[in-house]
Amino acid sequence: MKNKPLSGLPFEWMIGLRYTLSRRKGRSDGFVSFISAMSMASIALGVMALIIVLSVMNGFQKEVRDKMLSVLSHAEVLSIGAPIPDWQKTAAELKKQQPEIIGAAPFLRGQGLLTSGTNVRGVQLNGIDPQTESQVSDVAKNMKIGQLSDLKPGEFKIILGTDLARILGVIPGEKVNVMVPQGQFTPAGTMPRMRQFTVAGVFNSGHYEFDSAMSFINLTDAEKLMRTQTPGGIRLKLSNMQDAPRVAAELNNQMPPGLLATDWSRQNRTWFAAVQVEKRMMGIILFLIVLVGAFGLVSSLVMTVNSKRSDIAILRTQGATRGSIMRIFMVQGAFIGTAGVLIGVGLGLLIACNVGSIVGAIEQLFGVQFLPKEIYFISAMPSDPRASDVIPVFSFLLALAATVYPSWRAANIQPAEALRYE
Repeated sequence: MKNKPLSGLPFEWMIGLRYTLSRRKGRSDGFVSFISAMSMASIALGVMALIIVLSVMNGFQKEVRDKMLSVLSHAEVLSIGAPIPDWQKTAAELKKQQPEIIGAAPFLRGQGLLTSGTNVRGVQLNGIDPQTESQVSDVAKNMKIGQLSDLKPGEFKIILGTDLARILGVIPGEKVNVMVPQGQFTPAGTMPRMRQFTVAGVFNSGHYEFDSAMSFINLTDAEKLMRTQTPGGIRLKLSNMQDAPRVAAELNNQMPPGLLATDWSRQNRTWFAAVQVEKRMMGIILFLIVLVGAFGLVSSLVMTVNSKRSDIAILRTQGATRGSIMRIFMVQGAFIGTAGVLIGVGLGLLIACNVGSIVGAIEQLFGVQFLPKEIYFISAMPSDPRASDVIPVFSFLLALAATVYPSWRAANIQPAEALRYE
């Protein structure tokens, strides 16, 4: 009755599963079962670690990219010689060339030095048009205090990141001094240009690098401060940000000299390339854990073959072919490998989908912080499980490959030799 669920299967499957699920308490069988269990656990651990780590790295990359693009635009057209006197006309021509462009806004970017009392901080000054900026970025949605519309031309107001405001020790309504490298000639020599601005608001993108070193002023005020009469470029938003590299390349082939198109992936290519290399290397390292489990599977199957020599000899004398003997032990190894992979996938997905809560509980329990925002771009542990990482095909194939040698060895056992001392 116990074997009824296995009825209807080929006898190789029945015997292979019986060897795998055997619960006999013999010393040899017990040790072999322990080795098999450890092999299964090693494979499961490797697959679980692979899924968790790759999911966290995917989540980290996605989280940072989304936070970057909440402030940055998908693409930019920069002036590298030729001015842009009529940015609306230029933007209209760009939209005709590339229908993927769904938003455009002018900007003027420069470096500056902000001072408030004894606090000093180097920042990126972004001159924007508050009316059109919302078409290309989410700065307006990230405002914690104030609004982008508070940046009115001629009033010389400035919006700071939350960490930048904290570093300078200012709140909305207070004054900060802005110095830019575009100098002015005085009897004492060339002096950096300085202007006093009023803090109009604070934004929080969630990206520490931006929140601590980025500010926004009105485009007209930026032109006066930097002594220019035209924008420095046009920020573009696309219907699909993944098309940005292709759109930028096509625009460079179509635009007149003096204008250069770039995209978000090129502006941050060093960071994204580093993350991609780290992801590949971590995948290789974690795959080695699965390889260790596969070696354990080979060892357990070899020991099983040695303990079942008499059974193999009896099967051979009853007409079982070498192929049948190989299939018996391949079924056993495949069952262990498949079980290990499935357990690893289940545990990996369970932890990957709840890694933020798990890490948060550990941080609260031990009073530690794994991702300080002053060091990392984000302060919470993200996770983004993907099908390409969740389907560990190579782990399963490796487990199957580990069954070949023990099965071949079992198939070559000579019945007469195996039964000589029985």
